[in-house]
Amino acid sequence: MKAAGHEPVRRRQRELSHKQKGSANREKARVKVARAHARVADARRDFHHQLSTALIRENQAVAVEDLAVKALGRTRLAKSIHDAGWSGFVAMLEYKARLYGREFQRAGRFTPTSQTCSLCGVKDGPKPLHVRAWQCRSCRAWVDRDINAAVNVARAAGLAVTACGAQVRPDLVPAQRSEAGTHPKSRRDAA
Repeated sequence: MKAAGHEPVRRRQRELSHKQKGSANREKARVKVARAHARVADARRDFHHQLSTALIRENQAVAVEDLAVKALGRTRLAKSIHDAGWSGFVAMLEYKARLYGREFQRAGRFTPTSQTCSLCGVKDGPKPLHVRAWQCRSCRAWVDRDINAAVNVARAAGLAVTACGAQVRPDLVPAQRSEAGTHPKSRRDAA
């Protein structure tokens, strides 16, 4: 899926490439390319602000995996990785967590979150990206790759809770009922 803001950038760059070097029209085209890039950056930043604010307001604690963004930028996913602006988004999450008094944790970069079964804790080894669900060799349970990694990130950050709802780290203050992930009804539902 392509981002909607990239088409104007692509078109403006193509127009720029057809202009003669040193001409006034090339300078005008260069300014148009810069403006198109600025619009995409502004849209990304606005989205990051809205999403990070919503995540921090709705949750008492947020955990992220400390990804090696620079290393991922050298893979075939480089364009997508850089386009997402992961490090800027994580920085926003972190400062907004401090601002709203929420807990922010980073799971270690070398924690094998997608390779470890979240049910039994056995490391099952690396899997290619096209494998979205897999069966643990030890406990024979089928686990979704993304949900399994999310549970492992929360556990690695020390934010996990047991199945019965008791906290794994009892020294933490429990979330208030009004902020425990429930969403208020929208105005349309109330009418």
